[in-house]
This record gives sequence, structure tokens and C-alpha cells, in this order.
Amino acid sequence: MTQIASEAVAVEKLALERAVAHLKSLQTEGGWWKGELETNVTMDAEDLLLREFLGIRSEVDTEEAARWIRSRQREDGTWATFYGGPGDLSTTIEAWVALRLAGDEPDASHMRAAARFVLDRGGVEAGRVFTRIWLALFGLWSWDELPNMPPELIYLPSWFPLNVYDWACWARQTVVPLTIVATLRPVRPLPFGIEELRANPGRERKFVRPWTWSGAFHYLDKTLHTYARLPVQPMRKRAMREAAEWILARQEADGSWGGIQPPWVYSLLALHLLGYPMNHPAVKAGFEGLEGFVIREDTPEGRVRRLEACQSPVWDTGLAAIALSDAGVPADDPALLKATDWLLGEEIRQPGDWAVRRPATPPGGWAFEFANDVYPDTDDTAEVVLALRRVSHPDGPRVKEAIERAVTWSQGMQSADGGWGAFDADNTRTLTMSLPFCDFGAVIDPPSADVTAHVVEMLAAVGLSGGTECRRGVGWLLEAQEEDGSWYGRWGANHVYGTGAVVPALVAAGVPASAEPVRRAVAWLAAHQNPDGGWGEDLRSYRDPAWVGKGDSTASQTAWALMALLAAGERESSGVERGVRWLVQTQREDGGWDEPQFTGTGFPGDFYINYHLYRIVFPVSALGRYLRAEQP
Repeated sequence: MTQIASEAVAVEKLALERAVAHLKSLQTEGGWWKGELETNVTMDAEDLLLREFLGIRSEVDTEEAARWIRSRQREDGTWATFYGGPGDLSTTIEAWVALRLAGDEPDASHMRAAARFVLDRGGVEAGRVFTRIWLALFGLWSWDELPNMPPELIYLPSWFPLNVYDWACWARQTVVPLTIVATLRPVRPLPFGIEELRANPGRERKFVRPWTWSGAFHYLDKTLHTYARLPVQPMRKRAMREAAEWILARQEADGSWGGIQPPWVYSLLALHLLGYPMNHPAVKAGFEGLEGFVIREDTPEGRVRRLEACQSPVWDTGLAAIALSDAGVPADDPALLKATDWLLGEEIRQPGDWAVRRPATPPGGWAFEFANDVYPDTDDTAEVVLALRRVSHPDGPRVKEAIERAVTWSQGMQSADGGWGAFDADNTRTLTMSLPFCDFGAVIDPPSADVTAHVVEMLAAVGLSGGTECRRGVGWLLEAQEEDGSWYGRWGANHVYGTGAVVPALVAAGVPASAEPVRRAVAWLAAHQNPDGGWGEDLRSYRDPAWVGKGDSTASQTAWALMALLAAGERESSGVERGVRWLVQTQREDGGWDEPQFTGTGFPGDFYINYHLYRIVFPVSALGRYLRAEQP
């Protein structure tokens, strides 16, 4: 090794040591890690609207939330769904209305700028259904102009099209309470209107082709509106009671529903409208739980208040444990043992909604959040297993049994086509997507390349690469490869994430690094490396192919690319060396990295996430794997 090469290795080792120390410093006393899950201001706007509707909005909460919302406004007067992204119509509408609640006058410069954007994009009339539902609650939009979602939906059997289990878990938990809200059609007027946001109040309805699924559902919706106006509806009240019982049965120990914002707030709205008082145990627990998702921070402009859409402690802890192991931290290190103890306590041993499609599969595995026992997911389960098997825990049999249960559950959750979705098996009925209600976010949970790759990697790690489930998963991944050699990333941005997950999984499962699919992936990564040595992909790639593989370099995306290239045997390539150099040169003094960009995905094309721990765990893994790779 030359002196220059030796000095470079020393610098890289120092960078890894600093990163490991920084990551360890972020572990809690309880053993878990949790970075902030940053989204956009719709969380804060809708929180204010919810509290206004229920009559519990306080002046302090309003001032702090409004201060945060104003701080996120872009120079052009809009609000975006991710850092550096374009203005988003519905987000801007909701932010504008929330600021009116806070007392901002419509003729203020920042409010006029927002209104101009809304009008240029077609006005509030062009906003998404969810936004117009919030407006309807306050008489700012007509319930007659919204899709009808009958509560009788709760009676459809699981084999019947459009039953609640045809929806993804996050969607079904939102739809069921919304059937109650949309049926009761409450209106609690505000002391202001939204005339400034209306582009064409008298616009004509577009003709909808009745021979398409979308057209058929459009006319079915008209029929449902007529039914809703009938004076006698014998099943309706009973259906709403049934829906309420369904909702209450799925409330989590922390008061949430699914540990995520949409079903949480709509469930609280539904229960309130059905007469559940604010001191009812379920409602009280719901609001107390929301406080645990609130982040308050002092800024030069004053204290701000923002709301996390979700929290990711299990995911973050599994990734952190893997990263420390990749970095060479001993398997019995106290940090890893504490993390293992906590993760073992989070194992889910009871059936959930997933059992509707897989009733014979025994429970096991982990969820994403602190409390979400109804909805463990295969993605978290795979990463936790990959983490646990690297730890030398004093109670080895307990760890082994937890891993075995998780593997059995994951095998049972394989979809018929050989891939894995996140929360359900065979949640693939696209008919749901044609409903007028579904103009926002993913509403089904089909298999994806990133989730399937993580499960395949887990199965290979526990010695099951030759098993039927793993081989079928590999086959699914090979068929899912894009023509350009990459893989689409469902839960992370985007093709860099998908490719970064799939290549290590394929190699771990026995696909040679010299195989044509792996070489095509390597070529794609090489072609999309930035001139500065890093990798990045803008979230606009989900809707605009021109952005695929293109974007500002980020620590997490650079690490994903490096881990794929290292798995493919490219350690000595110039691309890997440049990527490692980028990570070293952009590292902060405290051992972390700056990453304002959003590299996580909630709903492709609609909702994105900045996982604040991604900027440290993935670089630690990448640097660790690079330095531990054998020299030729």
C-alpha cells in the first residue's frame, strides 16, 4: 500500500470512528434510536383545523404552529411537499386556511402570494379530495361536491371487491372513519371565507366516460348521494355503529391508530361526531398520544410547534444496530445489547389485520412504530432480524426463537406472485384506485422491489437462500428490474434506493456479482454518479422520468449506491473511491452529515419523508463495509 493510500485509509477510518461515536450518542437510555420523521406542513395545518372543529384550539398552539408554517413557505409564496420541491396546490391551500385561523389577513403579502399560486393552478376546486373534506367541515366546500363513502362498506365480506381489506392498511384505517364523517356531513362555520382561493366557482363538471371503471364509479357515486338523502336508511345507523366498533378495536396502546396521522385524526373526528365525549377513554387517549408526536423548538423568530406524521423507532433501531455491526462494533457491545433488549420487547405476538388474508400464518415480527400491534410489517421485520442475528446476546435462545417466529411469519406473508408487500399479502386489487375518493396517495400495498429485497436478504442471512420462498423472491426481483438496469424504490427515493436494496439481496441469495442483472445495475449506478462523487435522486422522479437518478448528492443516497456497488464486488472501482471520498469530505465535525433533502417515501408522488437518522446510519454502514472489505 502506498503512503497516499495509507493516509486515505487513515482518514476514512477516522471518519467512521467519528460517525460511530455520533450514532452511539443518539441512543436513548431505553436502548432505542429515533430520528425525527419530518414531512410537510399539512400535518400542522390539519392539526389546527382539527382543534378548531372540536373547540379545543389554544392561542399558544396556534401561534407556535403558525410560526412554523410561515417558516416553511417558499419564496414564491407556496408550500412544497419536500425540501427543494415545487409548490404543491393542496398543501398551499391548507397552509393558507390554517394561517387565516391564526389571524393572518388575506391581503398580507405572503397570503396574496399563496393565493396567486392557488388560482394559477385552478383554485381550490382543483385541490385533492382530502383537502376539500377539511374545507367542507367548516362550510367552505359543499359536501354534495365530494365523493360519497357509505359506512355500509364495513359489511362487505373480505372476498368481495372493494371491501375494507382491499385497501392498504393505512388507507382502510382512514376510509372507515371517513365513511362516518362523510355520512354525518357536519358543518361548523368559520368567521372567514376562501373567496381568494376560488378560481371558478361556477365551473362546469367534466364529462366522465361511463364505460370506464372511473366513469362507472362516478355514476355510482351519484347514486350513493341520492341514497344518502333518503329519509329512511335502516342499515345506516347500524353500519356506523359497526364502523365505530371496528375503529375502537384498532386503537393502539399509545392512543394512536396505526401510529400515523391520517387514520388518527379521522378516527377522533368520527368518534366525536358519534357522540363520544372528549373525556371518553378512547378520545382522551387519542389526544394525549398526539402530544407525543409534537416537537417544540425555540428559533430566533420564537418557539415553533410541529407535528410528526409518524415515528420510526423500530426501523431506526434496527438500521442503527446493523450500521454499528457493519462498522466493526463488537457483537456484545453494550449499545447493541441494549438495542436487542428493547427490540425483543417490541416483538408482536398477536394476530392483526394481515391475518384476514393469511389466517394460518402464526404471528411474529415487528412494526415500524412504538405501538402498532395490529400492523407489523415485513420490511421492519426483515431489518430487525438482520440486526438481531449479528448480536451476541446473553439470552441466545430468546433471540433465536424471536428470529424463527419472524422468519416463519415473513414466509407466510409472501404474495402469490412471489414478492412481498409491506403490511399485507396479495393486497393488489387495483379496482380500489378507480374510486373518486382516491386522488391522493397509494391506496393498495402490492409487492415492491425494496421490501422484497430486504426479505430475500433476511432469508439468505438465516440460511434459507435455497428455500422456495427465497428463490421465488429472487425471481420476482429479476422480473421487476427496469429496462435501464435499476429498480424502482417504493419506500425510499427512488431508483437509487431500490437498486441499493436489491443488489445486496441478490448477491446474498447467491446471484453471482458477474451476473447480467447485477452488471446492468452497476452500470446504471455508474452512469448516475454526480460529478462531486456522490449520488442523489430528486423526488420528482416518481412523476417525471427526467429526474430518475438525478438530484443533489445526499449522504443516505450515496451510501445506498455504495452498498450496492460493494456487494457487486466494485470496492476498487473509481466510482466507489469517489463516493467514499464524498462522504468523508462532507462529514460534519460531530461525525454526522447534513441532509435537508427528503429521501424517504410515504406515498409516491404525494407524500415524502426526511428521516433524520438516515443521514448517519446508512453512511456508517457504507463506510464500515468499505473498510472491512478484503483487499485484493
